[in-house]
Amino acid sequence: MKFLGALCGLACAAALCFAGRPARAWGDEGHEVIGLIADHYLDPQVRRRVQGMLAGDETELTPKDIAHEATWADKYRDSDRNTSKVRYQQTRNWHFVDLELAGADLNRACYGRPKLPPQTDASFGPAEDCVIDKIDQFSAELENPRFGGRERRLALEFLLHFVGDLHQPLHAADDEDQGGNRKLVSAPGIAPTNLHHAWDTEFVALLGTDEAEIAQRLIARISESQRAQWSSGTTVDWAMESYSAAKSHAYRLPAPSASNHYRLSADYVADATAVTAEQLSKAGVRLAFVLNRALQ
Repeated sequence: MKFLGALCGLACAAALCFAGRPARAWGDEGHEVIGLIADHYLDPQVRRRVQGMLAGDETELTPKDIAHEATWADKYRDSDRNTSKVRYQQTRNWHFVDLELAGADLNRACYGRPKLPPQTDASFGPAEDCVIDKIDQFSAELENPRFGGRERRLALEFLLHFVGDLHQPLHAADDEDQGGNRKLVSAPGIAPTNLHHAWDTEFVALLGTDEAEIAQRLIARISESQRAQWSSGTTVDWAMESYSAAKSHAYRLPAPSASNHYRLSADYVADATAVTAEQLSKAGVRLAFVLNRALQ
């Protein structure tokens, strides 16, 4: 789903710099914001456990703090994308769930929801699986001290990223367009790109340029009642919530031009930026909820 198709026309040519790039829900900035919000809500003993586990990361793909490790799963997936493609092919589908606008079929979107084979770690699970199942699998591993230290660390690193992925609306919905990758858009102050990339990075960038400052501003707006409300439900519930946000906001597009180009209004951009801020906040709170429950 989350890989760019061929773009055509003059407007598309302006966006070809994105062609072939894997989708990175929220981009690095958004995932780092989520990691920082989650860190704020971690129980002190859980924070120490998380820091200790991340200190053992020997991949050297990211710095070993929670904010940067929240980007680790993208770096891991892409680390052999141009060579053996083992990590790439194994994990690329785990970052999203293709719930179609025409009808959300969870079983289909999750490839039949395959079970892990006996004695198989989640990090070696079927390549055809979705972000919902992977969050549940890795959460179960993180909760269970019988798993080896390496696998539990991998579970942590994947969770730091996948909970964020689930809250990007276009990682939970599809309009037969590769999650918005095939819809070319432009907007005031935003160069021509595709809809998915706009939600990944452009609307996050409108929140500010400093991840720590964005995180602190969003934390200040989260009430205790919101935190309690968001720290509930299942992974499926969260996916359906993101799906609803995609239907109600991301895919509420104007009529396209003849070249399938969508000109987004200033009102659309303002709404998308507000939705992005809320989704980042929910993701951070829920990531802390998952980690506190697993590592208490």
